[in-house]
This record gives sequence, structure tokens and C-alpha cells, in this order.
Amino acid sequence: MDQLSSPSTETLTAEALAAELGEADTIGSKLHRLASENKLAVVSMAVIVFIALAAVFAPLLTPYGFAEQDLAVRLQNPSAAHWLGTDELGRDELTRLLYGARVSLLVGVVPTIVSMLLGAILGLIAGFCGGWTDTVIMRVADVMLAFPSLLLALVIMYILGRRHREHLSLHSPYIDWAGVARVVRSQTLSLRESQYVEAANSIGVKKLTIIFRHIFPNCVPSLIVLFTLNIPGAILSESSMSFLGIGVQPPGCSWGLMADTGRTYLTSHPMLSLAPSVAIMLVVLAFNFLGDGLRDVLDPYMNRR
Repeated sequence: MDQLSSPSTETLTAEALAAELGEADTIGSKLHRLASENKLAVVSMAVIVFIALAAVFAPLLTPYGFAEQDLAVRLQNPSAAHWLGTDELGRDELTRLLYGARVSLLVGVVPTIVSMLLGAILGLIAGFCGGWTDTVIMRVADVMLAFPSLLLALVIMYILGRRHREHLSLHSPYIDWAGVARVVRSQTLSLRESQYVEAANSIGVKKLTIIFRHIFPNCVPSLIVLFTLNIPGAILSESSMSFLGIGVQPPGCSWGLMADTGRTYLTSHPMLSLAPSVAIMLVVLAFNFLGDGLRDVLDPYMNRR
């Protein structure tokens, strides 16, 4: 009788796990909910996609090069030839804005993905295993959170050279993973005591399967919020460093560098600083609004309300 009841018990447990995790909802239905219930998130997604495509196809959208100079047309106001005008060296402002989006999005997205993956894995291990493993991981995270990010960026720029703009993003994953690990660990500590995790343990499910199939999906909504917050943070960090002169160097272009060089002409030609500043604000707001919309759709507790 025990052998006959075991399969049915396992089936019921699996069904309970699926219901608890909200696996019945398909990705298509969740996206439909997002489109129908949160128009602002959809508009934000469209803005992000539009800016990303404009950055990728920048050479096709403008006849000018981002470093192409023409002193005969320096500091021109917006016109048919130069929609956003030209800077102090006669470079087309719109062209530099498009190419600057490449730097901002690259520095924002790539290191954030790395930090999210690293932090999520370490947080899951620390929360599920506990003991000395939890202690070591969390103490290292505390040290990284106490380390000044700007100082680390300065050290990296000094060691690798100011011309290597691609190294601007290297300092972010070394610190940002710690905050992600702390959030995932706290949720893992709570989730590992849940009934569906205990049921999975009782039927002999492997620990790795429990971690990555039954605990990790419940951490995804929080990770999405952190992801959408860390991307704007990385973009603002790069813009701040470029604005201070320790980021992207001429003839390269980034939104922070453009805002810095344009502030000299703020009263006579405000577009030089206004355009990159508005672009930064627009991207940051778009990621924040999109994150809120995705959290509302993916959070299983909000789905039950």
C-alpha cells in the first residue's frame, strides 16, 4: 500500500509546488497582463528598445562621424543639417548623442548582468547552506559594500589607462553583487522553511534542484527590481565619472562627457548640455517604470490579490 500511495503523493506534491510557484501562468499571459494593465511600462519598454536600436544603427541614421570636426560650423543652433546643432569643434550633436548611447547602455547592462548572476548564485548558496558558508560569503559582501565604488573606479582607471573606456564597467560587478546576494539570501532563508520546500525534501528531490527550480523562481521578482535599479545606477555612475573627467576621454563620446563639455556654453547654447542630460533622465526613468511593471506581473503574491 505504501508503494502504491507514493506516486500519488509525489504527483500531488508536484502539483502543489507548481501552484505555489505560479507555474500555470505562461509567459504569454504575463506579457498580456503587462500590456493591458500597465501602459506606462509598455511605453518605457518601447523607449528602451528605440534607444537601443538607435545606438546600434547609429552609422545608418546619421551621415556624420562622432569625431568628425568642421570648425566652419562650430556652435551652430539646431538646423535641417544638424538637428541638435553642433558643439565647439563643429561635431554634430545628434550623432554624438547616438554614439554616446552605446557607451551608456553597454556600461549599464553588461556589468549589471554579471553582478546579478554572481550575487544570485552566492546568495542562494549562503541562504540554503547556512553555517560557515553563509558566514564567509556575507562577510565578504559586507567588505565589498563598505568599499567606496568611486575609489575602486579610480584605481581601475589608473591601472588600465584612461583611454580604455571599456574598463569603466569593471568596477561595478565587484561591488553590486554584494547587495544582490544579501537580498537573495534573505529570501532564501525564508523560502527554505516553506511547506513546498519541505515537501520536495521529503520526496528526495536533489538540493540543487530545490535551489534552482523551487527557490530561485520566487526570487526572480526581487531580482528584476534590482536589475532595473542597478542599470540606471551604472549609467549614472559612468555619466558622473565622465562628467568629472575620469571616464570616457575625447575624442570618444558619452552622455556624461557631452554634458561636461557643454556646460561651458550653457547660457549661449544650452542644447549641448540639455540633450545628453534629458537622454540620461529618459533612460533612467524608462528602466524604473519597466521594472515596476514587470514586478507587478511576475510577483506571485500580487497575482493572488
